[in-house]
Amino acid sequence: IFSPNSGNKEITWMMLEAGAETDVVNSVGRTAAQMAAFVGQHDCVTVINNFFPHERLDYYTKPQGLDKEPKLPVKLAGPLHKIITTTNMHPVKIVLLVKENPLLAEVEALQKCYRVLDLICEKCMKQKDMNEVLAMKMHYISCIFQKCITFLKEREDKLDGFIKSLLKGRDKDGFPVYQEKLIRESIRKFPYCEATLLQQLVRSIAPVEI
Repeated sequence: IFSPNSGNKEITWMMLEAGAETDVVNSVGRTAAQMAAFVGQHDCVTVINNFFPHERLDYYTKPQGLDKEPKLPVKLAGPLHKIITTTNMHPVKIVLLVKENPLLAEVEALQKCYRVLDLICEKCMKQKDMNEVLAMKMHYISCIFQKCITFLKEREDKLDGFIKSLLKGRDKDGFPVYQEKLIRESIRKFPYCEATLLQQLVRSIAPVEI
């Protein structure tokens, strides 16, 4: 276990990469993230909650079981890991991260990536120490990747068209309706209806009209 109470998110990240355990509890039964939240170090909480070891992604770059090919080509592991660990979840930011990497901004590459994200999401929900936050994040990124594929296939302006759609505000008040609908749709499609986080999100969003 480690203590993120100093509030230095760079040191917190380095300790995580060095193998610090995030689910071990201290003498009063608190995890590192809970202690950081308790003392108001919310940047550190964000870093801990968004951390995903590279080794867990590398697992999918090797053939498993009867598979002849890995589910994720090695060349895609780095770009995908960068997106998985980003703390900025704005859909435009995620699409820009896809767009800036030519290896990733292809239909076939995104198909492989979103399928791996769906597998990680499932594993997060079915493992002994369920991680609903990480599962929802993986599902959300998967949904954005799938929408990227639609634009790459159907639009001449491709990912630029997707970004424009996300940023376009309606005439009367500039509100980005397309972006709002995309986020709501991703929440609605989360496949684990019993998840506490999903129920909280639905309760908070459902009464709010677009």
